[in-house]
Amino acid sequence: MKKIFNLGFILLSVALISFQKTKETKPKYNVLFIAVDDLKPLLGCYGEKQMKTPNIDRLAKMGTVFMNNYCQQAVCGPTRASLMTGMRPDYTRVWDLKTQMREMNPDILTIPQYFKQNGYLTTGIGKIYHPTDIDKNFDTPSWSESYYKVKPEDYNAETGMPINGRYQSVDNRKMVEQFEAATGGKKKKGEPEDEDSEKTESRGPAFESADVPDDAYLDGVVAKKAVAKLGELAKSKEPFFYAVGFAKPHLPFCSPKKYWDVYDRSKIQLAAFQELAKGTPEFTYQASGELVNNYVLPNGERYKKGYVKQTEANQRELIHGYYAAISYTDAQVGKLLDELDKQGLTKNTIIVLWGDHGWHLGDHTVWAKHTNLQQTTKAPLIFVSPTIKGNQKAQGITEFVDIFPTLTELAGLKTPEKLAGKSLVTLMKDSKKEVKNYAVSQYHRKVNKADVMGYTLRTKRYRYTAWYQENYRQINLMPNAKIVGVELYDYEKDPNETENLAEKADYQKILKEHEKLMTEFLTNQSHSR
Repeated sequence: MKKIFNLGFILLSVALISFQKTKETKPKYNVLFIAVDDLKPLLGCYGEKQMKTPNIDRLAKMGTVFMNNYCQQAVCGPTRASLMTGMRPDYTRVWDLKTQMREMNPDILTIPQYFKQNGYLTTGIGKIYHPTDIDKNFDTPSWSESYYKVKPEDYNAETGMPINGRYQSVDNRKMVEQFEAATGGKKKKGEPEDEDSEKTESRGPAFESADVPDDAYLDGVVAKKAVAKLGELAKSKEPFFYAVGFAKPHLPFCSPKKYWDVYDRSKIQLAAFQELAKGTPEFTYQASGELVNNYVLPNGERYKKGYVKQTEANQRELIHGYYAAISYTDAQVGKLLDELDKQGLTKNTIIVLWGDHGWHLGDHTVWAKHTNLQQTTKAPLIFVSPTIKGNQKAQGITEFVDIFPTLTELAGLKTPEKLAGKSLVTLMKDSKKEVKNYAVSQYHRKVNKADVMGYTLRTKRYRYTAWYQENYRQINLMPNAKIVGVELYDYEKDPNETENLAEKADYQKILKEHEKLMTEFLTNQSHSR
């Protein structure tokens, strides 16, 4: 009897050990988290045949491209705070480039913080959060290992660091130095700034094409250091969450000449519609403040101010610069993918690439972001999972708040409660599926000195926007506030947003349907805080 008991005990012990080994050896996938600043879906994988983006297109073939993805607010700080926490701007209370995310929500949970809590080594380099919205350590709670800060000596030894991190050419260096000498690095008193633009104390051209290597500019340095770090992480026993943030195509459009050379400026297509839309409130737009207030032409002259077309030559220069900057960043993404392959990491690494919002390239006379329109709210999103087939294009509507729950499901982690988004794994497994009926973005304005918040709801065919006059910094809900403007666009009949249809008799049924959706959304959102 004693022998039988001992045999049973041994078998039970073996079974428990076997179970424990199985539990311990269950694969934990690494995460490579790639952010690209000011990148609209102007990529080959989004059907843009004029673009030279072979590396991001290669990534797209490995996974799923979300063809109808939208940001929560079209400016760097708020959209990144929202994306990184899986919560909307009215929850994070980050609506600008000066509010500290954790001052508003000390205990808010971020994506890398959650992965750190679940046994991941978390670290990063480059721009992931906007620096004005987090602490000097790039949000200390997010990282288990110190976030890498690029140093002057990391740049190419022959070129050195660009002046103020921007320009390498001799002429542009002189322009910045002369501006600083004449003004002390400060703009003239009373000179306007866009409140949501990154401030520049040293005015220079909006673009640069210098015959320099990739690591003469920041993104080349970020890629170089990230490649080296991936080599280190490959040897780690812990699964890793590695965040890599690229700065271009953010203004100024400075990139090595070889990336400019792949585009023929004479063949660049200008925006098809360069007027304010009929029947649309002027406060829908912004007067290209980031461009005209912070940058100049190569000869030092200013860009045209207000809601006016830039000259054709200036438009072509700017668009050419934006294209070249995209191709420059695309090459850096390729270096990361090559290193994943080299280190044998591709087979067990989840990859996500996103551009934080879109960008106006002269449509409606507007340049830069800061609106609720299609060109700024639509943003690229690509997911790759080792366990899900690639080369998929999901047509369903998605949002950046969906990234957090998608990553946790792909990694086999329990998804935190009360996130604002939904997992997109269903769409990755079946690109014909849908997980939501609409996406919501928002943007604020001052109208007759009053605070106004515009919420925009994008359904499959339409965009409905309502502008609520209220001190949005003090309250969480708009439905009962005074509405000072309404917009409705039909993208099937009017993809360029040439006319506001909110007053049209034959669109009143559609308008009422979207009003109801908006009220339901705002009411439910108030309950999430």
